[in-house]
Amino acid sequence: MSFTGEEPDPASLPAAEAVLNALPLPVLTIGPDERILRVNHAAELFFDLSSKVMQRGRLRDIIPFASPIIALVAEVRRRRSSVAEYRVELIQPRSGAERSVDVFATPLRDEDDSVVLMLQERTIADKMNRQLTHRGAARSMIALGAMLAHEIKNPLAGIRGAAQLLEQERDDEDRLLTRLICDESDRIVRIVERMELFGEERPVERGPVNVHGVLDQVKRSAQSGFARHIRFIENYDPSLPPVLGNRDQLIQVILNLVKNAAEAIGTDTVEGEITLSTAFRTGLRLQVPGSRERVSLPIEVAVRDNGPGIPADMLSDLFDPFVTTKAQGSGLGLALVAKIVGDHGGIVECDPVPRRTAFRILLPMSSARDGRESAAER
Repeated sequence: MSFTGEEPDPASLPAAEAVLNALPLPVLTIGPDERILRVNHAAELFFDLSSKVMQRGRLRDIIPFASPIIALVAEVRRRRSSVAEYRVELIQPRSGAERSVDVFATPLRDEDDSVVLMLQERTIADKMNRQLTHRGAARSMIALGAMLAHEIKNPLAGIRGAAQLLEQERDDEDRLLTRLICDESDRIVRIVERMELFGEERPVERGPVNVHGVLDQVKRSAQSGFARHIRFIENYDPSLPPVLGNRDQLIQVILNLVKNAAEAIGTDTVEGEITLSTAFRTGLRLQVPGSRERVSLPIEVAVRDNGPGIPADMLSDLFDPFVTTKAQGSGLGLALVAKIVGDHGGIVECDPVPRRTAFRILLPMSSARDGRESAAER
């Protein structure tokens, strides 16, 4: 079966298939009876199904029957012209994952009811917009952190000192109250000190950093403390080039994400898992705000856990200050992660699926040293 619906020239078939499979977007050909006639490699990855499996079924086998995509295909046949629909929510029956996609559909031939579908996941575009929002939110914390440091820490020191003086003259029951005053004062100071980190404007020394060394140090620290009960899985690309960054700050970022993952899993879970992975991704470039420069972000670092996941209504604000899923959380950890990653010229995003959470960080590499890296810069 050819992609055009006609019997192809045997000599041209390999070239046509090569072009189709080289496309980075999922492409499917849907026949008159809704049968899937052909898919490319990107569609196999998108739906997590092989071409042979999909070509044995129909469109509604891989897309919910109530999806707007079904109606879109029917509209293309009726109008015999191309139709596009944006921000279509697509729930995949196989994995249950929900994705937002732009859908482009066009009739294949005037005398045939076959339709070509092309899907473009909105994840990357939305991530770029959200990352700029995260950076703006982090920058807005600079002035707030400086103000709080001056206006709150000094009065708190006086409150704590007065409570300590009272503690010396009170009985045991009253001492519990004065101790509470001291403890809560200390907790507020710690929050303010964390907010002060947003105001750090001093240039940070950056250079080549082996991200696997960062992950190994975080893993050792976690396994000796808060994640003793959790199994770690490592899935590394051994040929990964060094990251352009600050080692201490990257350790802070990964440690924060691993600690969040461990707390999400909980201490009572017997099969808790945290997966640390790295990969080289070509093709993603981010424009530097205020200039025409575009920076390649080929290095991916991911922290995944099998905890309960993150509520869908919190995803858009997850990296904003004071947003947290923890009962006792301050909501500053992920905001600080977004700031540090943004200062490195990278992006960080959460990719939730049912019963799992994945944080992915995309970072620039230190320098072009081989053909693969050079291609990423072009």
